[in-house]
This record gives sequence, structure tokens and C-alpha cells, in this order.
Amino acid sequence: MRIKQVRGLAAAESVLTRIDPLDLSSLPDETLQRTRALFGSDATPESSVLQMLRDVRAEGDDAVRRYAKLLDGADPESLEVPAAELDAAWDATPDDLKRALQLAAERITAFHQATLPRDWVDLGGGLGELIRPLERVGLYAPGGTAAYPSTVLMTAIPARVAGVREVVLATPRRGAEPLNATVLAAARIAGVDAVYQVGGVPAIGALAYGTESIRKVDKICGPGNVFVAYAKRMVQGQVDIDGVFGPTETIVLADHTANPVFCAADLIAQAEHDPMASAILVTDSETLVNAIESELDDQIAGNPRAETIRHSLERQGCVVLVEQFSEAIAVANHIAPEHLCLMVADPWAWAGEVRNAGGLFLGEFSPEVMGDYIAGPSHVMPTGGTARFSSALSVHHFVRTMPVVGLSPQRFADLGAAAVRIAEAEGLPGHAGAVQARLDHIATMTPT
Repeated sequence: MRIKQVRGLAAAESVLTRIDPLDLSSLPDETLQRTRALFGSDATPESSVLQMLRDVRAEGDDAVRRYAKLLDGADPESLEVPAAELDAAWDATPDDLKRALQLAAERITAFHQATLPRDWVDLGGGLGELIRPLERVGLYAPGGTAAYPSTVLMTAIPARVAGVREVVLATPRRGAEPLNATVLAAARIAGVDAVYQVGGVPAIGALAYGTESIRKVDKICGPGNVFVAYAKRMVQGQVDIDGVFGPTETIVLADHTANPVFCAADLIAQAEHDPMASAILVTDSETLVNAIESELDDQIAGNPRAETIRHSLERQGCVVLVEQFSEAIAVANHIAPEHLCLMVADPWAWAGEVRNAGGLFLGEFSPEVMGDYIAGPSHVMPTGGTARFSSALSVHHFVRTMPVVGLSPQRFADLGAAAVRIAEAEGLPGHAGAVQARLDHIATMTPT
């Protein structure tokens, strides 16, 4: 299939527009109509989110249950999933899938243990830093067209490695249907303490404010639809959040040596997420483009998600042709994608040129899909150009740093006069006096 093409960085800048993850004005008409049907003729998506959050904050479990029934047709006896249901889900998981999930968990654990920050103290300088994990973290795993046990592993395990004492998970139940057994199995492997069968905005509200059944958390992590993203932004400050994530995105940077079969497969893997997912190819080889477009037709044919893939590639897909590969790197740095894949002869030679990417995938045997499931780093990565200033989810998101100052009298004496002078310059005589009193005291001390 043909994908729209542009040439050069300037053209790419004008075509590769960002999707605001909080833009509720561009929702499909059927979503707007359903919002008005559920919340009143004057309701907007924004007002519906605010109403649900306010109701959950004021009414607790009653509001959570009411909205679970209204939105998802669910009316569980308990908001918390019984332990027996978790055990049954684990028992029902095929052995090969259990082994795959356990292998992924081991690799994720090992990666995050290697990146764990540690306390440090410089006794001579009188300084240090203590690392303290968060107490309680709430994870969100969306339902809908696909379930994501991998997201449970990729969010819960970094929190556990960081030392978070309690990790809970919220995921929606659809009507009387059972929760996805693989999601529950992943929660068990990751050491999740409790699973709550509620989703969407009510779940975010319950985790942020607390209810009779769901204690409030310190941080909420995990992806969701635009309503969930908007709700997370609204509760930020009441709790911390991992970020507001838009549609997923991948850029494949490929030179003439790239395998068109692999490139096409990676673009398809990205596009099958949803119609708003962005799969972008940047290359200096027109021959490669022609081969990839031929491969796309062959590989999409018969794919159960073919309609979604074609819609995504037609709407959000793009080929950027450049004269030199260095220009391809410039395009990627400008876009700052969630995922950046280097399908080139010597990917490590170009890795140092990459400044902005949520995750970097080097070579044809390091596809982004491996990062989704089993490589090790979390697949929760910044989208929408936010890789310019933010990073993939890691243990660092689940700890706080506590600077420590422990000056000896001698070190205080060495530094005190400078502190007095700065305090005087700021017009704060009390600050200066607090230092000077100690300097005067040290001056009277009898040397030993």
C-alpha cells in the first residue's frame, strides 16, 4: 500500500503534527452522543470527567459502583477481585504463557535493579542524599479491544524494585464478563497486592481520593483512553502521575541495507494498536520505500486487525525521504518519538547522535516489539514529543530523593561568611543572624 511521502526536514515538520492527548474536542461523534446520553444534553467530555471525579470524591464506593454500571454494565459484589479469582486465573494460564511471563518479569526486574539509585554520604563535605520509595502506587490497565498483561509487568515491577510498599491495580470489568485471566496472572507474577475491578475515570478518582474500598495512593501509573488521560491530569497534585500519554508512535530510521520485510512488519506492529497510532519511516533509499510498500500489502492481507492497520497507516503513517542519513537523525530528534528504531548497517555508530527518543532500538534484531514485552526497560514511554524533556517509566519514578546536610563546625565556619553575605544581599537579616550567631559561637570556642 502507498503511504504519504514528504521530502526533507522542512516538509516533515509541516506534516508530522502532534496529537494532543487531552484534546477532547476531536472525539468521534458517537462518543460525544454517548456522553450527552449518559450525562445530559449539555454535557461535554470535559464536564463528564469533572462530574465523575467530583462524585467519586464525595460519594466514594457508591459513585464508583454507579458509574461502573452506567459505563461498563458491571455490578460486581466486591470492588476488589477475590483472591480465589486470581488463583483461578493463574491456574488457567497455559504453562508456556506462564513461562513467557516469568521470563519477561525476570528481565524487567534485572534491568530495573541495575538502574536503582542508592544513598550516598560525604561525611567530610557534610552532604548526602537519601532515597525513599513511595508508600502506595496505583496502576491502571485498560480494557477495551485488547488486554495488556505486559503493561502490568512494566509498571508494577519497577515500583516493586524501587521498594514501594503497596502496589494495587485497577482494570475494568465489562458487564458480567470475567476479567482477562492473563492480566490477573501478570498481576500475580508482579506482586500486585490488590486488584480492583473498576476502570476509566471512576478508577482514577478512586485511586486519587480514596473510597471505602480503595485507599488513596501516592502515584497513578499506566495508559488509558483520552478520558483517563484527562482525569489523570485533573487529579495531578492530589497525587503524582507518570504522565499524560497520547497515541503510540514509532519512527523507523532505515538505510539501503535495511530488510524491507522487517521494516514493514515493524510498521504494521505499530499501526495495529489503534487508528491514531503513528508509524513513520525515514530513509534515504527510494528503493527501500518501494520494497516496503509491496511488503505491507502482503503482510496486511489476512491480518485480523487489517482494517485498523490500514486506517492508521493512511491517517497517521508517513514516509520521509532525505538526501543523507544524517538528515534522518535530525528528523527524529525534531519529532522526539516514543520509539526510535535504527535499521541501519551500523546502528551503534549513530546512537550517539540521537538526543530525543523515549526508547532507542538498535538494529534489525532489536525491534520495538521486544521492548513491548521482554527486553527489560518499561514500555511506558513519553509520547507526543515529550521525550524532549521526559523519560521512560523507571524505578526513578517511584522514589523520592531527600538531600541531607550535616556540616561539622569547621565546615560551617568555612562556609558561613559567604552565607551571611548572600542573606544580606537578599535583605533577610534574620537569615544572616542565624548564621552569624553560630560563627560567633565558634569563634569563642577554646581550641583543643
